[in-house]
Order: sequence, then C-alpha cells, then structure tokens
Amino acid sequence: QARAGIISTVEVLKVMEAFVNEPNYTVWSDLSCNLGILSTLLSHTDFHEEIQLFVRDVFSPIGERLGWDPKPGEGHLDALLRGLVLGKLGKAGHKATLEEARRRFKDHVEGKHILSADLRSPVYVTVLKHGDSSALDTMLKLHKQADMQEEKNRIERVLGAISQPELIQKVLTFALSEEVRPQDTVSVIGGVAGGSKQGRKAAWKFVRDNWEELYNRYQGGFLISRLIKV
Repeated sequence: QARAGIISTVEVLKVMEAFVNEPNYTVWSDLSCNLGILSTLLSHTDFHEEIQLFVRDVFSPIGERLGWDPKPGEGHLDALLRGLVLGKLGKAGHKATLEEARRRFKDHVEGKHILSADLRSPVYVTVLKHGDSSALDTMLKLHKQADMQEEKNRIERVLGAISQPELIQKVLTFALSEEVRPQDTVSVIGGVAGGSKQGRKAAWKFVRDNWEELYNRYQGGFLISRLIKV
C-alpha cells in the first residue's frame, strides 16, 4: 500500500519497529528485502542517512543477541539469520559491527583465523562498503587466489558495495575481464547497480558504453534479460 502511495511509508516503518524481538529468519529476510527497496528509493533523497540509522536501530538488538559466533544447538536458519543481520548492520555503518568485521577480515586475509562460509559475505560487504582502494585490491587478490568457484562467485556478488566512483569503475572493468567467467559478469554489474546511487548510474552508463560487446556475448539468452532487469 505504501509503494502504491495509499498509505504513508511512516506507517510501514512503525510496523517494522514492532518486529524488533522477532527470532524467525524468514520474517527478518522479508523485512530486510523491504527495507532494501526503501533504502534504494531514499538514496535519491535527503533521508538516506536517516534510513541507515533506522536500519541500525531495528537490527542491532537481534545482532547483539546472535553475536558473531555460533552457539551450541543452533540450527541452519540461525546461521542464515546471523549472516543476514550482520550484513545489514555492517552496510548501514553500525560502528561495533564495522570494527569487528574489519578485525575478522584482517585475520582472514593473514591466515590467522579463516572466516566460516556463512560469515564471509557479510564481512566482505561491510569492509568494502566502508573501505578504500586497498580493501578492493585485497578482495580482488582473494578472488584470484580462490580455488573454489563458489568463493569467486561470493566475492563477485559483493564487489559492488564499494562506494568511491573511481573504484566502482575498476569493478565494472573487472566484470568484463578474463578473471570473471562470462556467465558471472552479469552478477558483478548487477552488484554495482544495486550497491549505491553512484553505482546505479555508473552501471547504466557502462552497459550502454559496452552494449555491443555484452549483446554479442549473450545474444538473446536469459543473461541479457537479467542484465537489463538489474
């Protein structure tokens, strides 16, 4: 109803606040998805920082309860929920989450303590979103060193979180390089398009500038339609 302009978005935010003690992954996944759409819309307004503050307020209690490490007797959905919540808090600039993500990333890169698979995406996203060229270079190095395609894909999907315009261009150029499988290029460009307001504009321009190569690469296949959609 809010998206259709029938009720105020404020009413939706009030409903979301009521879920602060919710333990269920499926519910949080839905909340996260809707807040993501809202953040995308508000990234074009003066309310962008306020919506990040709202995300931090709503997600921090569940984040504190879950912590960073698995607890005895936890199920698969708890691990998924932890990844979802920490990624959301990290992207929104939650200070404690950002500091812990940077610490764990450093240990991971140095080989002191390897991140578990379910924590890698949230940590990578957080470090990149609030990182500089050295964070991106480190991530590209991890991509090159990864011996499993699953890890390469995981990294490719989060590269678009980087914020600076010149680094966004570097990620887009990387998307068309030989380092990325042709079928995965769309994921990298899509990640940039969904990562930020600057990324969306840059990805749109990049697709237009490289349209001939992209079209020839994918012809009439489903990947070209997915690219246009993202």
